[in-house]
Amino acid sequence: MEYLPRAVDRVLDELMEDAAAISLDGAKGVGKSGTALRRADHAWFLDDPDQAMQLQADPRFISAPEGTLLLDEWQLDPPIWDSVRRRVDEGAPAGRFLLTGSASPASARGTHSGAGRILSLHMRPMALHERRGAATTVRLADLMAGDAEIAGRSSWSLADYVDAIVASGFPGIASGPARSIGRQLDSYLARIIDRGIPDLGASVRRPQTFRRWLAAYAAASSTTTSHAKILETAASEDGSRPAKTTAIAYRDHLAQLWVLDEVPAWEPFRVSLGRISQSPKHQLVDPALAARALGLSSSALLSARGAHMIGPLFESLATLSVRAAAQVVDGRVGHLRSRNGDREVDLVVEGPDGRVVAFEVKLSTTVRDDDVRHLLWLRRQLRDDVADLVVLTTGEAAYRRPDGVAVIPLALLGH
Repeated sequence: MEYLPRAVDRVLDELMEDAAAISLDGAKGVGKSGTALRRADHAWFLDDPDQAMQLQADPRFISAPEGTLLLDEWQLDPPIWDSVRRRVDEGAPAGRFLLTGSASPASARGTHSGAGRILSLHMRPMALHERRGAATTVRLADLMAGDAEIAGRSSWSLADYVDAIVASGFPGIASGPARSIGRQLDSYLARIIDRGIPDLGASVRRPQTFRRWLAAYAAASSTTTSHAKILETAASEDGSRPAKTTAIAYRDHLAQLWVLDEVPAWEPFRVSLGRISQSPKHQLVDPALAARALGLSSSALLSARGAHMIGPLFESLATLSVRAAAQVVDGRVGHLRSRNGDREVDLVVEGPDGRVVAFEVKLSTTVRDDDVRHLLWLRRQLRDDVADLVVLTTGEAAYRRPDGVAVIPLALLGH
């Protein structure tokens, strides 16, 4: 399978120059192994019993060859994490260990956090600008620097964006025949139930109940809907629904597997914006999973039946792209919403220097004054801390409005 360059490539190469051990984390299938293998001199796959046994027999890596060692799916043998941490303490050279895992270190019971020894780098499915045929003209790095040239034209239509939503950012799924993508996404969801969650030491006793809850969560994509409301939505036709404790367990397990990828609330440190909501914005790791959980194909999203979800899932796609690009500039991504809901900014990227680029995501080809009022309000509050303001659209041209807000078709945004 052809390797498509990822935004995380640049970050990983920079980290390997200084760090002895790096954990490339993320959901199953996002491409961690493919990215790591391009940099590894030797690889051990912990899902191979023979290779796992070999590592268990040599936890100090005494017989391991020189160079970069890849330990793939390390969470299947959690003591490996602590072995690597100890080798770092003993002076392992830069770039010695790469670990890839489909569960967070916190889910591996008994392991040390590795803080200060093992750097963690989160990898997500392919953003729009990482997929085949991408032709971007505006870089997030330039927006963060405050000197971006806003130009370019996109040939993408609404139907193209919808196709991108359902096509998936998982490399192994997206590279297959279009007719099989839905089946592969079904298999992905099934493997969460029969393999992913059991690997965490838990189980899903009622798969249909889990699927109803997951569909309810997917329906809340790009919103701050309360978990209690999501639980109500998960009720079956006879009124039965998961217990609250069960729903909490679902959330915890899917977060540990990186399948839930909520956008945290953002609040500036240097300026008070009043009463800000601390509720995260709900997102699944890939908008294609959300669409599949809801039974929505591209044609359904473009029909009356799926019209209510096309906007939220377009925002999910935009969120995936902004998050991937933000890693290159070491930016943290959040959303902003006042407690009473009168002020809301879809995405805020904050750089290491405290300056921000704020985004509104609009499922439209046109942008009116009312669409930018929250962005302009934020600029009045933060003043010089705002590097740029952006509306991401489905339009054709990238341009800057007279009020300074950049209007950028999502297909033109890169890292």
